[in-house]
Amino acid sequence: MERFATKDGTAKFASRFNDAGKGHFRAAHDLQLSSIGIGTYLGNWDEETDKNYVEAIVRFVELGGNVIDTAINYRFQRSERNIGKALSILRERGFNREELFVCTKAGYLPFDNEPAWDVDDYFEQNFVSKGLASFEDLVGKSHCIRPEYLQSQIDQSLENLGLEGIDLFYIHNPESQLQAVDRETFENRLLKAFELLEKNRSEGKINFYGVATWNGFRISPEKRYYHSMESMVNLAKQVAGEGHGFKFVQLPYNLSMLEAYLSANQPLEGNYVTPLKAAEELGIKVICSAALLQGNIVNNVPEEIRRHLGDSLTDAMAAIQFVRSTPGVTTALVGMSQVSHVEENMRLAKFDVCELGTFQRLFNLAEFGA
Repeated sequence: MERFATKDGTAKFASRFNDAGKGHFRAAHDLQLSSIGIGTYLGNWDEETDKNYVEAIVRFVELGGNVIDTAINYRFQRSERNIGKALSILRERGFNREELFVCTKAGYLPFDNEPAWDVDDYFEQNFVSKGLASFEDLVGKSHCIRPEYLQSQIDQSLENLGLEGIDLFYIHNPESQLQAVDRETFENRLLKAFELLEKNRSEGKINFYGVATWNGFRISPEKRYYHSMESMVNLAKQVAGEGHGFKFVQLPYNLSMLEAYLSANQPLEGNYVTPLKAAEELGIKVICSAALLQGNIVNNVPEEIRRHLGDSLTDAMAAIQFVRSTPGVTTALVGMSQVSHVEENMRLAKFDVCELGTFQRLFNLAEFGA
């Protein structure tokens, strides 16, 4: 069995859906990835939510989605384990490993099935006592990117997911480190983390890596938590040359958070460009989180935008259509823990993405508040 999604496997997946709309599947480093991905962040840590997520993930794949996003800390490792169970069901239904693109993240303390009562004791027992980290490595009592710690997370994620290889492994919100360390220390920590990730690539445990951010790529360069995509790529090149695996970034983008397409805050060969443009020039694919802003955009899509998209789309579908139609976006992530939400949103798989002119009109409406 393949360890990762493959060119042929993802092409086979796309070919299953002959009625997919134009642009639903798009090329990303020789793979065919769906324009909509399923996110697994929200929800209670209970058996009912577990069951709902398993069913939602299976249905999502059956309806034409092959990008599955999670993190080891989501619902205290339960989301990863739900994905593992869903993947087992999908194999029984004829979907092969190489058709699906599975992404996870690490950085935050994961806990196990439920929150820890005593964070210090949890960290001591699970990481300090095992030589995986020290309290000096832990930022804000929650975030660590020491290589030994990250290795423990990769290995645990593989076990949780029931996989031999992770398609895309993100360092989760690396900007969290900047609340406690200066930029030089941060970049040294990131360099060591990239060295560890390249080692895992060589061992076949991960295929690609990147960073999943919230503020880092959206804010202006003088801000404390700012990230330069160009600088990160240069760190990856320092570790592994042009063959490095730093090929994806994740950042929030939606009708209310337009910085990825709007803000020229990323240095690139002496000029400043938008995050999406910088990614394109640097050979990085962009996965956009928070397409619905954790449900806050639903029922708040401006009427002018809805009018351009047609009455057949719900507000949620309209918001997702905006994100996945944005030039430079590979996949719009949508948190979906209910089959009903999956079936509603994945109707979009049969819709063409917006043409550039239509998208630009939508963006202008969004920018100026419609």
